[in-house]
Amino acid sequence: MAYLSIQNIRKKFNKIEVLKGINLDINKGEFVCFLGPSGCGKTTLLRIIAGLEENDSGVILINEKNITHLQPSERNLSMVFQSYALFPNMTIYENIEYGLKKKIKDKKLRNKKIEEVLLLVNLEHISDKYPDEISGGQQQRVSLARAIALEPNILLLDEPLSALDAKVRENLRKEIKEIQKKLKITTIMVTHDQEEALTMADRIAVINGGEVIQFGTPKEIYDSPKDIFVADFIGKINFITSNEEVFAIRPEKIEFSLEGDKNSLKGKIKTIEFRGAFYRIGVEVLEEILYIDIISQKWERLTLKLKDTLYIKLNNGMKL
Repeated sequence: MAYLSIQNIRKKFNKIEVLKGINLDINKGEFVCFLGPSGCGKTTLLRIIAGLEENDSGVILINEKNITHLQPSERNLSMVFQSYALFPNMTIYENIEYGLKKKIKDKKLRNKKIEEVLLLVNLEHISDKYPDEISGGQQQRVSLARAIALEPNILLLDEPLSALDAKVRENLRKEIKEIQKKLKITTIMVTHDQEEALTMADRIAVINGGEVIQFGTPKEIYDSPKDIFVADFIGKINFITSNEEVFAIRPEKIEFSLEGDKNSLKGKIKTIEFRGAFYRIGVEVLEEILYIDIISQKWERLTLKLKDTLYIKLNNGMKL
């Protein structure tokens, strides 16, 4: 039985249907990402779960209890926003305490809970500072601490890392995942960042045009996309059209060699891009440019023997 069941959720804004009958079952303790382009409906769906938006039809169940028409305060959910939403005139400690005052009346017990979550997010040493005295990454940790201190049934994350620089974002997503696993808290995160979804989620709901196009593990989404949209949205991919059929193959799955055989296609190298850990090579084959990802060390060894031709095989392609 699903812990969170989203059943036929629909929503219109100004007669435009932004959610077209969403159905999702999410397990207890699972980390799920809603992934899709801007305007696809993922944030609206998250806000409906939180009770910040009303759906036009459908129901939401948590542990078989219908919460569809409950107020946000009655749902026992916590939400972390992109904007941090901290009180500037309160210390880090006071920001976390603010939401706990109604839930934990005993000050000693409240202080104990605050100390626990500060340790969990590695902020115990700066609890007396104010938001404008700490970094963006630390401010987002405070938002996270404030949310988990309430011990919610479900933690909702609305693009929490998008305002941070790349290095901070990478570190914080590892920390969020570690905390989520430690607390075993059911978590839903909205993101448009493929890498975030692939590295953090147990399962990904790929959303486009108000519909869930595919719901599966990161590996299922990446290796076996349901359609052209999913294949193109998640990572780099080559499309090959033949007899009105579309085949797709990931750049790292193209087989190549310096010498061809009867099963190879001859290709002319057109572009070479250094990507750090790998090179992305653009090869013209049958009047199309196909991209091949080759580990840097391997490519640099190959270039000693290479002219401008590669022979490739497309055995690992998939029909869409």
